[in-house]
Amino acid sequence: MLKDAFIFLMIAVIFLLEYNYKTSYDDLLSDFAFVLGEDVTIKRRTKTESRPVGGLKFAETLVEARDAQIDERAEEALAFCKAKGYNTDFCILIDMKIHSGKHRMFVYDFKNMEVERAALVTHGSGKGDKRSTGDAPLFGNEKGSLLTSLGKYRIGERDYSNWGINVHYKLHGLEAGNSNAFERIVVLHSYTPVPSFEIYPFHLPMGWSQGCPVTDDETMAWLDAKLQNTEKPVLLWIFY
Repeated sequence: MLKDAFIFLMIAVIFLLEYNYKTSYDDLLSDFAFVLGEDVTIKRRTKTESRPVGGLKFAETLVEARDAQIDERAEEALAFCKAKGYNTDFCILIDMKIHSGKHRMFVYDFKNMEVERAALVTHGSGKGDKRSTGDAPLFGNEKGSLLTSLGKYRIGERDYSNWGINVHYKLHGLEAGNSNAFERIVVLHSYTPVPSFEIYPFHLPMGWSQGCPVTDDETMAWLDAKLQNTEKPVLLWIFY
């Protein structure tokens, strides 16, 4: 409880510092909705987007659409794993179109065709004129870009990490868009300040990833135990 409270306070301070850059009342209201409650978010949606359905109904529709998309990706992932001789028990799907303050990393159970666990995950900060923001991630494969690379990865060797639970897994890019992942030292790991709960409408701060998919410690410990019990390579797929 104390850890979660500390993390929440730290994130709140970071985003309060960003209010100097807010340009509209709606932007402020969106961020304060997390503190003031769901009714504020619903009012903002109704006011600024003029949705024909209620806020809760609209939110449920978005969740259903997201779940359907994850299921579609999972079917494609399973076909890939069968064809390539990969693990057909589970895979990891990361949907970078989802708000970074919401769960967007999904451990997908192929046996039951459902999400087994969902968690927050970062995207790369980038640098210079190719710098990501919380709500607008940029993607790239160039060495030194500090950006997330889209595409399918083979999860490789387990090794020591300086961060989080001190475990990381090498990632081997399988496509042209992520072919430099291993040389860039893009790995799957955790970072202790990443919360184990959703923080929407806040975004995860930039700077917590230089291209690696970084999740919370609890999820990483759970994943570590799962990955150590696999014999065939496991697929990780980052898409947008």
